[in-house]
Order: sequence, then C-alpha cells, then structure tokens
Amino acid sequence: MITLTPNASKAVSRFISTAADPVAGLRIVVSGGGCAGLQYNMKLEAEKQDDDIALEIDGLTVLVDPYTAPLIEGTTIDFVDSLSGSGFKFSNPKAAKSCECGQSFTA
Repeated sequence: MITLTPNASKAVSRFISTAADPVAGLRIVVSGGGCAGLQYNMKLEAEKQDDDIALEIDGLTVLVDPYTAPLIEGTTIDFVDSLSGSGFKFSNPKAAKSCECGQSFTA
C-alpha cells in the first residue's frame, strides 16, 4: 500500500525509540484541510483501533484507517533533512494536485 524510504524508516524508528510512552505504531491519516483540501498527518499511536489496517514495513507497524487507505495507495514517504528544514515528504500518485509544501493535496 505504501513505501517508506530507508531515511523515513530510520526517522520513525528514532522517534519510536525516544517516545516516553509505549507505541503500537505510526498512524498515517488524511484529513480535510491544508491549502489543497486534504492534508497528511502522522503521529505515534498508543493503540491500534479495531478498523485499522496494520501494515508491517521494515519492521515498523504503520496504522491506517479505512478512509485514508485508498487516498494513500502507492504513496512513498521519505524523510528529508536539509538546510531549509527537515520533515516527511509524501509522493502520492493519487494526488491530482499538491501544494508547494507537499503536506496537502487534492485527490
């Protein structure tokens, strides 16, 4: 369904290893908002929800809700660390249009 680049996997593993509370996985959510209409959100999740799709990617558990799953099908997530900033970058083939920051899109 999705791909994490090696840089993204390392970043997520680092965040999980330094989390104060137990982590069930990385949640990826698409919700309304952002300058293009839909936005990506990621957070460390303490519990898996009953309707979650749990993906095992590079030894990491990624949790996706049923609304988000079809919107991120085929997406590659990278972690970029540069002089202009660091963060996760989404390359989503389902996005008809993305904003310049890459954090929101139109399906």
